[in-house]
Amino acid sequence: MIEIRDGKKILVTPVSDEDLKDIHIGDIVYLTGSMTTCRDVAHRRLVEEHRPLPVDVRNNAIFHAGPIIRPLENDKFEMVSVGPTTSMRMEKFEKEFVEQTGVKVIIGKGGMGPNTEYACKNFKAIHCVFPAGNAVVAATEVEEIVRAEWRDLGMPETLWNCRVKEFGPLIVSIDADGRNMFEENKVIFNERKDKAVAEICKHVGFIK
Repeated sequence: MIEIRDGKKILVTPVSDEDLKDIHIGDIVYLTGSMTTCRDVAHRRLVEEHRPLPVDVRNNAIFHAGPIIRPLENDKFEMVSVGPTTSMRMEKFEKEFVEQTGVKVIIGKGGMGPNTEYACKNFKAIHCVFPAGNAVVAATEVEEIVRAEWRDLGMPETLWNCRVKEFGPLIVSIDADGRNMFEENKVIFNERKDKAVAEICKHVGFIK
């Protein structure tokens, strides 16, 4: 479902196709509910080794991140820092990952490409960017680490299943229609660049 609180648009897990219908690239949203850190090796295990995820992310969110975790007593953990890692590293896996898991919200850093565009459009999901450099702030929005799976992968690659509250801000970079903000902006910025270079060349002769 979607909540509007203090002007914030908050996606609450489980997220449905209907929830994503009116969310578009460039929108700023927040997430409340279930989010699992999931990066390179977990994607590879699922897609290449055909090992099902030990955490159900269907209609929930994943975060391309390798957090710093503080162990507590009784097999409990505390999130110290959780900054996004580069999402493009997961690009070659994301189509199959979304199709097989049913994840609805993918969070990371930077843009993604045509595989993720296809997945978002055909399986109704979104990719969002969490602002880099705010890993400690992000950790304060994690209310609890519910469980930890695939611990053999080490701290960064473990699946840390978290309960988050108003996690964000998240900038929508690929929406459920498959529109890609990074790719659309490239076209706009290149047009501006070409005009700027042409104008500069009128005044500075040594620029070709």
